[in-house]
Amino acid sequence: MEAIILAGGLGTRLKEVIGAYPKCMAPVNGKPFLAYLFEYLGQQKCTRAILSLGYKHRVITDWLEEQDVDFEVDCVIEQEPLGTGGGMLAAMEEAETEHVAVLNGDTMFKVDLKEQLAFHKSNNAETTLALKRMHQFDRYGLVNVDTIGVITSFEEKQFREEGLINGGVYFIDREVFLARQLRGKFSFEKDYLERFTKEKRFYGYISDSYFIDIGIPTDYDKVQVDFKSLF
Repeated sequence: MEAIILAGGLGTRLKEVIGAYPKCMAPVNGKPFLAYLFEYLGQQKCTRAILSLGYKHRVITDWLEEQDVDFEVDCVIEQEPLGTGGGMLAAMEEAETEHVAVLNGDTMFKVDLKEQLAFHKSNNAETTLALKRMHQFDRYGLVNVDTIGVITSFEEKQFREEGLINGGVYFIDREVFLARQLRGKFSFEKDYLERFTKEKRFYGYISDSYFIDIGIPTDYDKVQVDFKSLF
């Protein structure tokens, strides 16, 4: 199993808390958040991780040199910001397996990747998103699915009493994705997911697994407590 980790983010909303660190290197109980993502991927029997890096990439690559990881780790470094889509595309071009997992470097969604991959393959999906049901939220957009899991639409952020959100863990059919001929800087969400939803090749895998996005200080504080029992 290959996994791409999108780890080029600036961490703007956390700057007052973590300083100049890339978001994936935000310290959690003495270790970078990325270390916990590696531990999770090890538990999921990942065999190779490809890191899509940009901002302050030397902080990450220097840390990697000191780590003993159970799987192969490679890095793809953006020379200029390419957006969520461009960074993913550059890493996807280095992948070798037919279906590649993709994770956000500032999010922990402890999905069973083997189950998600089985769901993805059984539906002959181009891309399968791990979805999390949330209550009383306004920080995330909404993902709508039909009765068999086909994603029908995405809705912008606004307050919701309940709904499914994109949890930031994907399985992608590599060859089909590359055949889209997307190039340069683009948004994975806007220029890929929302653009091609009407083709009904995108599926949602719903999971009630633990989820947290450390992009804001309150959740960054929360993860310090949560990870003491989760890892």
